[in-house]
Amino acid sequence: MWALVINPTAGSGKGAAVGARVAGYLTTRHIDHEVISGSSAISLVSNLSAFIEKFPDCTGVIAVGGDGLAHNVLQKTTPAQIPLAVIPAGTGNDFVRTLGWSLDALDTYLERIISEAPRSMDLGVVDGEWFGAILSTGFDSIVNEKANTMKWPKGPMKYNAAIAIELPRFKPRHYEITLDDRTITTQAMLIAVSNGRSYGGGMLVCPAADIHDGYFDVMVLHPISKLEFLKVFPRVFKGTHVTHPAVEIVRSRSVTIKADAVAYADGERIGLLPVKAQCMPGAMQTWIA
Repeated sequence: MWALVINPTAGSGKGAAVGARVAGYLTTRHIDHEVISGSSAISLVSNLSAFIEKFPDCTGVIAVGGDGLAHNVLQKTTPAQIPLAVIPAGTGNDFVRTLGWSLDALDTYLERIISEAPRSMDLGVVDGEWFGAILSTGFDSIVNEKANTMKWPKGPMKYNAAIAIELPRFKPRHYEITLDDRTITTQAMLIAVSNGRSYGGGMLVCPAADIHDGYFDVMVLHPISKLEFLKVFPRVFKGTHVTHPAVEIVRSRSVTIKADAVAYADGERIGLLPVKAQCMPGAMQTWIA
């Protein structure tokens, strides 16, 4: 028995359409499954919890939605050690990018899910909450805070609009970053603790991050001018920003960050700093391209 978890509002309604397609695929192939949804994130997760309690030995969970759904479902599947597949139907879909899947080749992905055994990958855990891609704080978290209050524009353009609003008034913060072997005290514009390679819809903030090495890649963007930031920012989509002298990347199994700032993970609000994150090798079972 599979759980097919669908967020119908993901991607401005794309979740419902993709979810129906996945349900049709499973039905056509006589794959036993139960559709799980909800009127809110809380009710959806509650319904999934009830399913896991009823079927603790279920084959796996297929979650159709965005990074927010993946993040919420992780909190239930990881402790239960139930394999989780994420079907992209959101705005950013960085969890699926982390797994190496194309955002378009749905049938190929589904065929692998139902015919092959899952593999293990690392996860991060921050203050008891699991995350698959990236934990971040600094300018991007401020932008997330702003975007979450905006009703217009929709989709990826909301993030760009929030950048335009927040950048003119943004100032670097003072951070204390404790790693496995040392503590870094610095002014910074952004810190990304990366299990996966990308966030924000394909921004390769830590292009060399590896979900099988047991380490985080920690990217620190030291202060630069607003003009320089605007020049460097587009390079993050190809990962070439890492050669800029203001970008520092270090590796660590554990990371503690202290500052007057807020943190996000997988696009979901974690809360005010300080936070402590640990890379947990092989914590998740999933299907990797």
